[in-house]
Amino acid sequence: MAGSGVDDGVDFAVAAFRADGEWHVEDLTHDHVGDIPTLAGALRRFPGDAGALAMVAVDEDFFVLVRVLGAETRVLLSDITAADEWDLATSALEHLGLPLPDGLGDDDDQPVPAGRLDLLADLGMTAMDLGGLLDDPDLYPDEILSDVAAHLGFGELFDDAVGYASA
Repeated sequence: MAGSGVDDGVDFAVAAFRADGEWHVEDLTHDHVGDIPTLAGALRRFPGDAGALAMVAVDEDFFVLVRVLGAETRVLLSDITAADEWDLATSALEHLGLPLPDGLGDDDDQPVPAGRLDLLADLGMTAMDLGGLLDDPDLYPDEILSDVAAHLGFGELFDDAVGYASA
């Protein structure tokens, strides 16, 4: 499978969590982003009033949000066609119990998300808000994740952690 090395193409991987009412953002190592179980395991080591959230952007092409709340792991993959090339995306589909895409790899296709659009609803970002960002064809994964972080209240911490400078 092309792109199967975990270091290949990962733009950034961070964990965000709230402790004592304050947001914290920390880098995740590339060892943590090989698959969803490993990523979920890494998140479980963070304290958090509302669990921990991983935000991983890959190859300026797609992103994965993983949220661990107790024993539950919630996943959102921004584009199922990424599973044709990336192990992390394949692992996300496997976690969601979805089949691998068949013949959807045309570059002209609109990205097709899969998973829990509501995974941030209790933090103030509705499924409709998140879906609206995913539907915008002009936004790159880092821009979407920066918008998500800003909406949740840790935009500046996120932007500093990933070196993102918004326009």
